[in-house]
Amino acid sequence: MPNITAEENMPKVADPPHPQNFLVAWQKRLKALRNVPPLLRMIWQSGPTVVAANVFLRVLTALIPVTILAVTRLIINEVQAISTHQRTLGPDLWWLIALEFLIAGSNSVLCRVIDFLDALFADKFTLYISTRIMNHASSLDLASYENPSFYDKLERARVQSTDRLNMVQAMGRILQQTITASTLSISIFMFSPWLLLILIACVIPAFLGESHFAFAGYSLSVEQTPARRQLDYLRVLSASKESAKELKLFGLSHFFTGLFSNLSLGIYEQNVALAKRRLFASSFLSLLTAVGYYGSFVFVVYRTAMGELDLGTLTFLAGAIAGASATIQTIFSLFSTIADQSLFLTDLVDFFKTQPQIRSKPGALPAPRPVRRGFEFVNVSFSYPGTSRLILDNLNFSLELGEKVALIGENGQGKTTIVKLLTRLYDPSNGKILLDGIDLREYNLEDLCSQIGVIFQDFMRYDMTALNNIAVGRIEEHPNQVNIEVAAEKSLAHAAIRKLPLGYGQMLGRRFEGGVDLSGGEWQKMALARAYLRDAQLIVLDEPTAALDARSEYDVFQHFAALTNSKMALLISHRFSTVRMADRILVLENGSVAEQGDHRQLLARGGLYSGMFELQAACYR
Repeated sequence: MPNITAEENMPKVADPPHPQNFLVAWQKRLKALRNVPPLLRMIWQSGPTVVAANVFLRVLTALIPVTILAVTRLIINEVQAISTHQRTLGPDLWWLIALEFLIAGSNSVLCRVIDFLDALFADKFTLYISTRIMNHASSLDLASYENPSFYDKLERARVQSTDRLNMVQAMGRILQQTITASTLSISIFMFSPWLLLILIACVIPAFLGESHFAFAGYSLSVEQTPARRQLDYLRVLSASKESAKELKLFGLSHFFTGLFSNLSLGIYEQNVALAKRRLFASSFLSLLTAVGYYGSFVFVVYRTAMGELDLGTLTFLAGAIAGASATIQTIFSLFSTIADQSLFLTDLVDFFKTQPQIRSKPGALPAPRPVRRGFEFVNVSFSYPGTSRLILDNLNFSLELGEKVALIGENGQGKTTIVKLLTRLYDPSNGKILLDGIDLREYNLEDLCSQIGVIFQDFMRYDMTALNNIAVGRIEEHPNQVNIEVAAEKSLAHAAIRKLPLGYGQMLGRRFEGGVDLSGGEWQKMALARAYLRDAQLIVLDEPTAALDARSEYDVFQHFAALTNSKMALLISHRFSTVRMADRILVLENGSVAEQGDHRQLLARGGLYSGMFELQAACYR
């Protein structure tokens, strides 16, 4: 067994910060507070009624502590007066007790209503933000999904969308605590301004310490994102249908488990190291806060013992000092939490700011119906973002109305890239693609895509019903089972679906209970049915029969030839039995068209096509 190590993938735990770095960290926190207004807009949009009710009730609840202390002061002074002056026990005392009971009872009910609203809002916010992320992610360019750094940002955005519920609730608590602290602090200030300043001064160090370690936790979390993505990938590898066969045959279980354990252990050790430093620092700073509270309390007790304050005032101030100390600590802690959580929001806010580069222009043209001339690639060159290697180099070819064109060539010659450019998943780096003589970029993107049906080699196998597996080809046809069954008949999938226990209502795949898996060829026919359902003017098939046996392949293309008689078709295949039925075959080499013609013409030429054909034919002799 090889020595498995993941140390190179793990970030290092930061050393104690230099004072200048500490200042920079605080500047980052304050800068990150700019993420709060966008979050507040999301909060309001997710549930205006629930948010408004929550805020109103929190304001009411925030006024209760000082009100109870004031009533308690009156009760104690009334009891002292009755005891000292031997007054008759009158109704005033009972009214005061009843009032305090009413206030305390109201507080108990209000807290439970707030908890209910918090739970209600959590569900609303999670639904709102998750749906918004899904919608926005689907609008982004394909290039984004082929960029690992984007995946890191997307992963953090997904986590932040739900993990930031604590921050959202912290905003509600900081509003409530600020009002409570203000009323209590005013009471203390009226007694002694210095007493209030001492309380605040003793809390600030603890606040700065907690804030520092919260920021350190954020930095570590960001650095650990790639490693955590590797952990998720290893979880999938170790427990998925796709990897199960090789996992057993090659004995990979211990290898994957070892990688997972080492990565997990590295993350664990980093988190423990940071947690230890935080424990020692916060313990010391909490003692300083306790000194401020008890010092103030001793001062008030001394003044009362000297006869300068009555018992009611002592009780009121003792409660106010305890309450103010706790709420000021809470406010600083919540503010620190919000400031540091705002750092985590950076990726979520940036994610929503990311806009697709490939989109419809204002006033874009609708796709032509019907297409009159077809597509034309004019001096098209293309390289994928982040690389300088040209996949296509000054490519020129046309796809005319009613024509079936096949693309062949070795791997990496740009066949699938041409499909991506035709469908505007990417735009050319240079040159242009015309449809009826007009640049594709002038057409409405969604309308253009509605006229193109594409089945890629790595088509999706949806763990949904057979009906929905086909309906996704033109989702607006979802209720129309007749059209869906017609598409299935065209792709020869109908016969396989009829054999399923529940027919078109059968759940496919093994992800969910009751699901039935299909063979590779049957899945491919399901994918072909989507293309037929789309009823597009251009049908693109990327290795459309790779999973079919020879007989099924022959039947599929007999249907395909008849069904695309008046349409444009673009075929990509390594099987010459497939491409020979095309009207024209393009042989790609070094990103350009090296040869073109029909099957007989290319064989007679004795060039690249002829050589590849003879090589494949020899395998069957």
